[in-house]
Amino acid sequence: MIKYITLALLFVGFMGFSQDNDAEAQPFSAIVVNAQTDRPLESVHVINLNKVYGTITNANGEFSITASVNDTLYFSYLGFKSQKIRVTNDMFKFADTKIALTELAYALEEVIVRPYQLTGYLEIDVKNMPINNAYQYSISGLNVGYEAGKKNPSAVTKVLGAILNPADLLRNLFGKKPNQMRKLRQVKEDDAIRDLLASKFDRETLTELLQIEKVDIEDILNNCSYSKSFITTANDLQILDAISSCYEEFKVLNRKK
Repeated sequence: MIKYITLALLFVGFMGFSQDNDAEAQPFSAIVVNAQTDRPLESVHVINLNKVYGTITNANGEFSITASVNDTLYFSYLGFKSQKIRVTNDMFKFADTKIALTELAYALEEVIVRPYQLTGYLEIDVKNMPINNAYQYSISGLNVGYEAGKKNPSAVTKVLGAILNPADLLRNLFGKKPNQMRKLRQVKEDDAIRDLLASKFDRETLTELLQIEKVDIEDILNNCSYSKSFITTANDLQILDAISSCYEEFKVLNRKK
C-alpha cells in the first residue's frame, strides 16, 4: 500500500513539474520600430533561436511569439541591421515593449580610404603594400590552393583533413554540434523561418540558428559533393536542405559501422 502511495505522489509531483515547465513558455508580444523614425516596421522576421519558432510583424509592427525568460529572439529585416534580444522578466510584465532596428545606412562604421602612395621604387613600394593574412597552402600534384585563414597549425590540419579524409572532417563538424544539428528538422518544419531563409543569401540567419561558422557550412557542403557554384549561389533555404540531407546521410553511414 505504501508503495502505491509513493508512486502516486511521485506521479503527482512529476505532473506538477511538467505543468510548471509548460507555464514558463508563454506568448511574448512587442512592437518593432525604426530606430531613426520610431515608425513601426511591417514584415520583420522574428525567430526564437532557442525554441526554433518564427513569425513576422503585422502592419503596426506588432508580433507575438512563444518564449521563455532568457530565450534569444533574432530580428531580420531587409535594409536593416539584424539584431538579437534576450527576453527578460520585465518584458512579460510591461506592455508595449519596443524593439528598435537600425537602418544599415546608419549602422555602417566610418571607413577611411588611404590610397597607396607609390614611389616608383619596387623595394620601397613592396614594403608599403598591405599583407594578406589569409594564408594558402598547396599540395604537390594538385593545381589548386587551399585558403585556411589564420596562420596556425590547426589551419594546415583542417586543409589536409578536408582533402585526405573528408569523413573525418564531417565527423568533427557534426559531432561537435549535436544539439545544433538536431535543430535542422525543427527549422525545416517552421514556415515562417523557411520563408525568411528562402529570401536570404548571406548565411547570417543560418549561422545564428545552427551556431556554426560560414566556413563550416562551406566545408560540410564541399565534403558532401556539392558544387562551388551551388554553395555560392543557392539561397539559405536550399543550403539548409543540403546540410540536412548531408547530415541524414552521415547518420546512416555511422549506423552501418
